[in-house]
Amino acid sequence: MASLKVMKAIRVSEFGAPSVLKFCSEVPVPVPGPKQVLIRVHACGVNPVETYIRSGTYSRKPSLPYTPGSDVAGVVESVGDGVRFLKAGDRVFTTGTETGGYAEYSVALEDCVHKLPDSLNYKQGAAVGIPYFTAYRALFHKAHAKAGETVLIHGASGGVGVAACQLARAFGLKVLGTAGTLDGINLVLSNGAHMAFNHREKDYMDKIQIVGCRGSVEINPRDTMAKESSIIGVAVFYATKGEKDETAAALFAGIEAGWLRPVIGPEYSLDKAAQAHEDIINSSGCSGKMILIM
Repeated sequence: MASLKVMKAIRVSEFGAPSVLKFCSEVPVPVPGPKQVLIRVHACGVNPVETYIRSGTYSRKPSLPYTPGSDVAGVVESVGDGVRFLKAGDRVFTTGTETGGYAEYSVALEDCVHKLPDSLNYKQGAAVGIPYFTAYRALFHKAHAKAGETVLIHGASGGVGVAACQLARAFGLKVLGTAGTLDGINLVLSNGAHMAFNHREKDYMDKIQIVGCRGSVEINPRDTMAKESSIIGVAVFYATKGEKDETAAALFAGIEAGWLRPVIGPEYSLDKAAQAHEDIINSSGCSGKMILIM
């Protein structure tokens, strides 16, 4: 059901290149259903996974047409029946949406909406969702990282990488990070890494452990046997409610303590979403979280 109000939003009617992201100015504003919240979006995070979904190559394909985006920050406009903990006027951020985040308004389930602490602005709020929840899941739910261990975070200057550096350092790990530029290396070092390396230099490190994937790699299974190592896939979408609640508690503690500080990178207006998708995959080096500004 749609209201009479309209909004600006990105719509995708076919899977393909970034050019399929169409800027529309007459999209009906969605209406929140039971246990749903309507948010006036101030900023929305751009994540690599959204480019995979848009291209049609990802395992999860939304029904067409759709609006991309899951990590929004903004103000609650209205709430549906049964919403218990949020009200109009609350500053919030999300870890998922029902109607997409590349829009001026977005509907999300109350379970996916968290109050945005006063210490973070809307841009930072839009940088928490997928990056920090993925980093926590990778480090603690999947890799079972413990204080005193060493972790190497490859591509540590991006949204998930910065989150992983901050989390790992706060939880007592020795943190090694990589980046592709000098600015990226300095960013990694200033966000918790004890040491940082340029992954564009030849033979910068013989053996690395990687969180995340930008393409295929060749692996000799015998090498994993020699070290009894493991290769673990991480998808935050499979987290249980208990795991999400644990992650949220840890992240809010980090915000309160002051070590969880999202780093904002390139910013784009909503009508430049296609350029953002082009840049997030083909940029020469990451420098914080990419976001769209409404």
